[in-house]
Amino acid sequence: MPDPAEKYFNCTDRERAIFEAGIKLGTIYHQYVGVPINLSNLESLENAIIESVKVQPFVESASVTIDPEIVEKKQGIYKYITLSGEMLNVEVKIRYKDATIRAFLRYIPEMDYPLMFVGD
Repeated sequence: MPDPAEKYFNCTDRERAIFEAGIKLGTIYHQYVGVPINLSNLESLENAIIESVKVQPFVESASVTIDPEIVEKKQGIYKYITLSGEMLNVEVKIRYKDATIRAFLRYIPEMDYPLMFVGD
């Protein structure tokens, strides 16, 4: 299917795929960080995130895991916490025309930061 927005982008297909990946990862991070979680809803939240990103343009696949050890360790008196970037492990595969890239959202301990980056 032709891309009606193509004329607005002055970049290569790979650069466009990377741009699209950034949108997807930023959406996941800013939409879901802060959601109340506990061990009982991790899988359903992972699936909800995957399904929501897969309906966006140019997404070939997506995977999301939320670290259950962090969730279990940090649960307070009310037995839930809120999702944070350090708990997320996300991968999206984006195809724009003939360019395919994989991008990630992962917590990098030595940086103490949930980093979004392009992989190989």
